[in-house]
Amino acid sequence: MSAAVHPQAAVDPSARLADGVKVGPFAVVGPGAEIGEGTELLPHAVVQGGTRLGAGNRVHPFAVIGGDPQDLSWRGEPVRLEVGDRNVFREGVTVSRGTMKERGLTRIGSGCLLMACSHVGHDCVLGDGVVMANNVLLAGHVHVGDRAILNGAAAVHHFTSVGRLSYVGGLSRIVQDVPPFMIVEGHPARVVKVNVVGMKRAGLDEERIRAVREAHRALWRSDQLVREKTLDRLERDDPTAEVLELVGFLRRQAAGKQGRAREAERG
Repeated sequence: MSAAVHPQAAVDPSARLADGVKVGPFAVVGPGAEIGEGTELLPHAVVQGGTRLGAGNRVHPFAVIGGDPQDLSWRGEPVRLEVGDRNVFREGVTVSRGTMKERGLTRIGSGCLLMACSHVGHDCVLGDGVVMANNVLLAGHVHVGDRAILNGAAAVHHFTSVGRLSYVGGLSRIVQDVPPFMIVEGHPARVVKVNVVGMKRAGLDEERIRAVREAHRALWRSDQLVREKTLDRLERDDPTAEVLELVGFLRRQAAGKQGRAREAERG
């Protein structure tokens, strides 16, 4: 079974299309792009050169996947976008390739849903199962953990980390790292409570969820002047994997700059 390319599509001869790929009318596939088995490009979808899509992806009209990085430092160097399997890119989504500031690579995992007009900037890394609602904006160098959910029109500052199974409220301004398992919202955003629903959906049992809720109470509903001692106590007395993950995340954040762990890696 070969690829099905509409006669009104524009596919560069150097592009590689696996079996079962469907390319609709007026879709564009750039030089050297790789499209995995069963992926479908709907009419007017664009996949630029330097992009590799895995299997079973679906790219809706007017999405531009693997566009040039929107960064003044980029001088045409060969940079890439790598995308896993079973992702959905809805109408008007834009995803930029990387820059030489990091590894020249933007990476998206598998099973993600990027809703209409959302944007993934250069050098971003998204885990598996990430959901970005309409008009969510990720600046360059943002890392998003598995199964995080970012709601409509949330905007994330560059070099920010969004933790696993976190939930970002709509219209939030994210200028500091978002801890795993937490719900944050506001302008600027702040932690409001534990993402219990997300943790249950991920299959975590009640005991592990309870441990995270107790850690949240200790860390965000107590005197912030003793946070370091609280982290030490949690690390010592509650070896639950999720609590240790939360503690490690907060320690890295504290060691960074401006509330962003990765900010210390710049330059």
